[in-house]
Amino acid sequence: MTTVKFDEGVLDRQIETLNNHKEAWATLPIPQKMAMLVNCRDRLGKAAERWVAVSVKGKQLSADSAWVGEEWSSGPWATIEGINGLLETLKAVHSETMPEFGPVRTRENGQVVAHVFPRNTYDKLLTNGISAEVWFNKNVHAGNLQDQIATFYKDPNPKGKVALVLGAGNINSIAPLDTLYKLYADGEVVILKLNPVNEYMAPILEDVFKPFVDSGFLHVVCGGADVGAFLTEHKGIDTIHITGSAKTHDAIVFGKGDEAEKRKREYRPKNNKPITSELGGVGPVIVVPGPWTSADIRYQAERIVSQKLHNGGFNCIAAQVLILPNIWPQSSELLNAIRQLFRELPPRTPYYPQAEDRMEEAISHAENAEQINGRVLITDLNPHDTQNNCFTNEFFSAVLAQTYIDGNDPADYLRNAIQFANETLDGTLGAQIIIHPQTIKQLGDEFEKLFAQLRYGTIGINLWSGVGFLLPGVAWGAYPGHPLTDIESGRGVVHNAYLFDNTEKNVIYGPFWESPRGIKHGYFGMLPKPPWFVTNKTSAETSRLFTEFALDPSPKKLPALVISALRG
Repeated sequence: MTTVKFDEGVLDRQIETLNNHKEAWATLPIPQKMAMLVNCRDRLGKAAERWVAVSVKGKQLSADSAWVGEEWSSGPWATIEGINGLLETLKAVHSETMPEFGPVRTRENGQVVAHVFPRNTYDKLLTNGISAEVWFNKNVHAGNLQDQIATFYKDPNPKGKVALVLGAGNINSIAPLDTLYKLYADGEVVILKLNPVNEYMAPILEDVFKPFVDSGFLHVVCGGADVGAFLTEHKGIDTIHITGSAKTHDAIVFGKGDEAEKRKREYRPKNNKPITSELGGVGPVIVVPGPWTSADIRYQAERIVSQKLHNGGFNCIAAQVLILPNIWPQSSELLNAIRQLFRELPPRTPYYPQAEDRMEEAISHAENAEQINGRVLITDLNPHDTQNNCFTNEFFSAVLAQTYIDGNDPADYLRNAIQFANETLDGTLGAQIIIHPQTIKQLGDEFEKLFAQLRYGTIGINLWSGVGFLLPGVAWGAYPGHPLTDIESGRGVVHNAYLFDNTEKNVIYGPFWESPRGIKHGYFGMLPKPPWFVTNKTSAETSRLFTEFALDPSPKKLPALVISALRG
């Protein structure tokens, strides 16, 4: 006899409740939807300390560690900013005006680009030097941009649907932000299934989202793969969104075993429900040769190590392959600085299941693997070995790999590095380029033409592409165009607070130098070492203050926030 591991009846009734209320949500007037969002934000503010406390415990962090800042910034802060962004757009939609974002430009090839960050004076002050753009696909031109915004709300007869959101276990704002996107961008009620790794978040999310739960628009459930399988195949579910792995995605769409492989080859999905996904991948960091000082080497090493070790390495957008130029004599100096940081940073308990196994797998396939203080650095990979495990398998752990790419000059090298990233590395979620301002000046207009060829959902220029996750206006997701049979980093977008359709990619920009060091180079930006750097000493305090500011912006809160940021 098969043992029932969960109560199917309870799930059936919850899905029935959602189906009974899906039309009410789809047709609910915008002011009422906004009021529920405001209520949700207020409840989140009251629950923020508890949210962070359970996250710190779940990730086995010390309560006095600066890394607690990760739980503030990628938890309450990111969620509050997402809510704020949605509220601004909904207000504009209700008043039949255009949401307020920055200038719109058209590239030489006709591609429309919208400047979405900074949004206001506070953004310019507190994140000075960071900016973000959304690049649209060929269906968009300057004359029809407004038609691409909040299209669900332009349907005179919207149809209600029930969405299943399969939450991620690593970053605790992913599940609530994905839920909000389904509710507000697609107009669908939601059953949110949390990942077993972070199902400790269930009581908090039920509290924060109580207005939606009480109204029959949302249910939060827990359980393992059996619960997930039951829900994905349930006749009462209309659409699915998953943050996870391509393996899990394929199991949902095609099933498992030999029959699934046959279905995949023949493009015959077992599950025909519309599915969107964010699935990670092998993230590249392309370092462009330039006139770097020793201080630049150290700071950019901190940037690279942070892209790898943030959240213990358990990020779908983590850096995995460091691409260095053969022609640059400072490549070895940068690698040594990374080694030194691996030694200096305190060890961290790998909280995510099978992390040690994935690290051992990476080591077993590598000739030049160095184990340093609980981290792994794999160097001098052959870029022509296109089936190398480091290039095709997301390690989702504290493993950083490195390869050299040839090039006669910065432009030639960058062209080759981009081709390598596009054609060899698995996944298209995010990529980053680290480049000296003098080299950007040297390349001129050619620089944008080059990085525009990167086929990634978010491209960071002197900024970790993962920062795009925190910026609500960014249309977060993989580069578009992946078929179900070769899903790579997924399809569709989330966050996207402006509710844009037909987006292609995001480009986010940051300063090469931190403040105040940049002043002596003629750069007067005010951004100090960012709080997401794993070397930031005040990350916990600064990220908490950012969260409190997002809840209730006020000039009175600026001095403490700025002082804490400068001390990082």
